[in-house]
Amino acid sequence: MSSRLGGAAALESRLRGPGTSIVPYLTGGYPTMAVFGEALDALSGSEAIEIGIPFSDPMADGATIQESSRVALEAGVSLDSILTKIQSLGGVGSELIVMSYLNPLMSFGYEDLLPRLAACGVAALVVPDLPLEESGELGAHSREHGIGLVQLVSPVTSQERLEMLGKASEGFTYAVTMTGTTGGTIGGGEEVTGYLDRVRASSRPPVLAGFGVRTAEQVRALGPHCDGVIVGSALVEVIAAGQDPVAFVAGLKP
Repeated sequence: MSSRLGGAAALESRLRGPGTSIVPYLTGGYPTMAVFGEALDALSGSEAIEIGIPFSDPMADGATIQESSRVALEAGVSLDSILTKIQSLGGVGSELIVMSYLNPLMSFGYEDLLPRLAACGVAALVVPDLPLEESGELGAHSREHGIGLVQLVSPVTSQERLEMLGKASEGFTYAVTMTGTTGGTIGGGEEVTGYLDRVRASSRPPVLAGFGVRTAEQVRALGPHCDGVIVGSALVEVIAAGQDPVAFVAGLKP
């Protein structure tokens, strides 16, 4: 199975390292393309960085990321311009994860897109509106270029489907920690940690927990039950306020 991956295999290896990985999320091109590039470069010491592609109808995103997408789109940011900025940095010292809704990927064209993503060092793709059963075409193109297609699970995912998605996922399994959209705040109670334990037991690749992670206390609570956390809305707010993203991420480490 390892031959079908590449970048995804490297991502899995890094996420399985010691400690709890903290994966920063950046909205591509936000608040400006220059600031995005600076943040991406500054955070390159992370095991991985997730880059969100702005989209006009981000159904899984809360108010903070929706607003960041709106600002970026109004400034003319596109998937192509984000990839051009990444390439201009001459390499990022983290495994890159691209989170995009399906429409921008289809509009770009898989045959042109996947080689471009690979050239940028992208290890995995997260596509929230693409069910596993409909992912065959994109998955085939992704694997050809060593890019994993990540599957998402949630607290309402049945055990049978949890096992199916956990075996199919590549790079990591994305464990959404609550129902609804990004931007809320989760606790670290037994309901969440028990759910993460079930995900981890069912998943072939490492498990990253996302949605609502904002504090070091949450990271300490979740860490023993997953391989890492994705920090999205809270970090986008830090960047919007002109604060130091590196210091914020460092402050989350247990």
